Amino acid sequence: MKISIIIPTYNEERCVGRLIQHLVQNSNNKVAEIIVVDGNSNDHTFEEAEKLGVAVYQSPKKGRAHQMNYGASKASGEVLYFVHADSLPPATYTEDILQAIAEGYPVGSYRTRFDSNRFVLKVNAFFSRFDRIMCRGGDQTIYVSRTLFNKLNGYSHAHKIMEDYDFIIRAKKAARFKIIPKCALISIRKYQDNSYWRVNFANLTIFTMFFLDFPQETMIRTYKKMMNQDKL
Repeated sequence: MKISIIIPTYNEERCVGRLIQHLVQNSNNKVAEIIVVDGNSNDHTFEEAEKLGVAVYQSPKKGRAHQMNYGASKASGEVLYFVHADSLPPATYTEDILQAIAEGYPVGSYRTRFDSNRFVLKVNAFFSRFDRIMCRGGDQTIYVSRTLFNKLNGYSHAHKIMEDYDFIIRAKKAARFKIIPKCALISIRKYQDNSYWRVNFANLTIFTMFFLDFPQETMIRTYKKMMNQDKL
């Protein structure tokens, strides 16, 4: 069983090389390919990824859902592994994923560890061990068997924001979901550009709007107004 890694990117030239090198170094001959799907970046993301010898595509449409589905259409592995460019999974990621699938969990993610020693961020990370939708997120990385991914029709193109939450909710209704008891290392760049309280208030606001079924464009405008953020 082989894993296809899919990385959706937009203006990630500073992060994508480190991630690709980490994934390659720890692939253990279990990775079919690494696929970077770019959303028409205006920096050198495409070139940085391409020079490392992985498959790089420009997505026909920008947006993580479109990009991840497009990457999945190019993948050959029996397992799809979606990784954000500013996250780093544990070095044992291939063994962890294949073991979880062997145990009967065709979909899952890691817990969180932020690349900071701030106490408040350690508190946030602590709660990622609990099986609650508020404690999940795409930056924790998501693996899924191709069979289940196809059954779910992939990520919803209707979601320009919160696409990972929508996918996880649907996946958990269809299969057993594994929270691997190790941590993905997650960038704190949002917290560097915004205060801790602003980030958490913005997240809570958008999460509430998501469950109240607000229009996607309204959610995007609200989030951008609240945050210094362009990587939706």
